[in-house]
Amino acid sequence: MLQCTAVTQVPYAETLLVLATMEGGPEHPPDVVEQEDFVLCELGDHDESAEHAAHLWTADVPDDRDLWFLWSGTGAHRVHRLDTLRLCPAVLREMATRTVATCAFFDHHPGPHSFSVTDPLGELIADHVHSEVRRLVSEDDASDVPDTDAP
Repeated sequence: MLQCTAVTQVPYAETLLVLATMEGGPEHPPDVVEQEDFVLCELGDHDESAEHAAHLWTADVPDDRDLWFLWSGTGAHRVHRLDTLRLCPAVLREMATRTVATCAFFDHHPGPHSFSVTDPLGELIADHVHSEVRRLVSEDDASDVPDTDAP
């Protein structure tokens, strides 16, 4: 499933306050969030009945709670909240490769787990980078060919 593409601005002062007062928060909250920061919803594509969500901070606490920014609506109709939520316990085990992937979302999140969500922007960027690398490599190969017209 593709990742949701909703984007919103983070409420700077409110986020600083939460980061500064949360258990396991950062030593220096202004290093985590800047005044003009925007976040992208990390969940799989969903309808308007589910809140958008973006991970803000991994808390250094024993009970695996992270700070999430959740919102719905847009513009003047946007409603948001900052909440420390437990991590989703879902695990994907690939028997053939013996790899284990844990869900990066919060517990009871809507939609599929993070290991089933594809970031369309990330894939576009990766495709662009790979095509640029192929172009540069082919240019280098062409410059290595000796010039047969040289005296």
